[in-house]
Amino acid sequence: MKKNISFSIITTFLLLIITGTLLLIMPFSTHTGYLSPGDALFTSVSAVTVTGLTIVNTGEHFTLTGQLIILLLIQLGGLGFMTFSTLTILILGKSISISSKLILENDFTFGAYKSTKDLLKKIILFTLGFEILGSVLLFFQFSGLQIKERIFSSVFHSISAFCNAGFSIFSNGFEPFRSNSGVNFTISFLIITGGLGFLVLNEVYLFLKRKKPFAKFTIHSKLVLIVSTVLIISGTFIIFAEELINKTNDLQVTDKLLSSFFQSVSARTAGFNTIDLNILSFSSIFIILLLMFIGASPGSTGGGIKTTSLGLVFAYFRSRFQGKEKVNLFYRTIPQKNYEKAFLMIIISFLLISLSLILILTFENKFSFSELLFEVVSAFGTVGLSLGITPELSLTSKIVIMVTMFTGRIGPLTLLLAISKKESKAVYDYPEENIMTG
Repeated sequence: MKKNISFSIITTFLLLIITGTLLLIMPFSTHTGYLSPGDALFTSVSAVTVTGLTIVNTGEHFTLTGQLIILLLIQLGGLGFMTFSTLTILILGKSISISSKLILENDFTFGAYKSTKDLLKKIILFTLGFEILGSVLLFFQFSGLQIKERIFSSVFHSISAFCNAGFSIFSNGFEPFRSNSGVNFTISFLIITGGLGFLVLNEVYLFLKRKKPFAKFTIHSKLVLIVSTVLIISGTFIIFAEELINKTNDLQVTDKLLSSFFQSVSARTAGFNTIDLNILSFSSIFIILLLMFIGASPGSTGGGIKTTSLGLVFAYFRSRFQGKEKVNLFYRTIPQKNYEKAFLMIIISFLLISLSLILILTFENKFSFSELLFEVVSAFGTVGLSLGITPELSLTSKIVIMVTMFTGRIGPLTLLLAISKKESKAVYDYPEENIMTG
């Protein structure tokens, strides 16, 4: 059953990518009437995996139709094609298959909802609600644009931000809005909410309605909220501190603070930027690398190893330092299989990044190690940030990046499905023998 689920997920994303590629190749998608199959495939993969790495300028190269196609790919890729297809089945009054239900529950709530119909309603309501709210807020911020362009830009960037996609139809991204706190905080708000996961959003919603105290939150939601907050604050502080002494960065102090906050939020799978990343110090780049690797939270539109994996690893080490055999969080004991999965997720992710980096280093000789490492981690975390080398990569390297984006997007889910096997029913154990370490 689990193999069938994993196969269904991979097949769904592949079909969506192929469909997007064929549509982007069509003359109506670009101003020139032509986009090479390789560029169309790369753009489709990046949109479906909600990464945001681009080799052609989205705003300048694609027509309104092409941009709408990319926006649709982002929306479907961000929330999962199965959500929309299952919703259609429910609307038509047909029953939902068991495999579709399992995919939805594993993708968004790890089985927290017993009613898939209720789950779908909440997903759609939350998504549309935040995207509409973001569109309205951005509409008032994009005052320098004509009304039609203003409306479309607001909707496009709201969906792209909530889905943590990082695609922008502005030629210079959000660099012109570097000092605009309204745009910075609106986009950051959408990125954060899209990266929390629907289970967490639902609990926060109930909390705001005073129907549920924080103490009654699930451990999952508590861990997500705490780790996310710590990452945003610590990332902002460290980047800001580093850029204060960075002579290459000649921005005003207020702009440095605002951009530090924005990049701390955006680096965790969104991929927008308000400054040229090449002016940042090596320390800031390293912090962004770590944030990209960690990513968003389970059940969200983001990628990475997930905030809960990081939280569980820290909880494990804290328990060991305290001499405890059990891992405890919020007065609850965490099952061993949970933190084992977290460690396995981190190890496999590290190996995947290492393999991709080795391949690209083999094919590229005109870029530095740090530039290629940044590109690979960005692709794996479905972030979309780049030091500007994406369009100049060789065809072989672009293929590696596409595979990395695809694996990074579906990897965490299929990994969890693959390793969540039934425990052995064996009634015997092999003799123990120690191995020296350290």
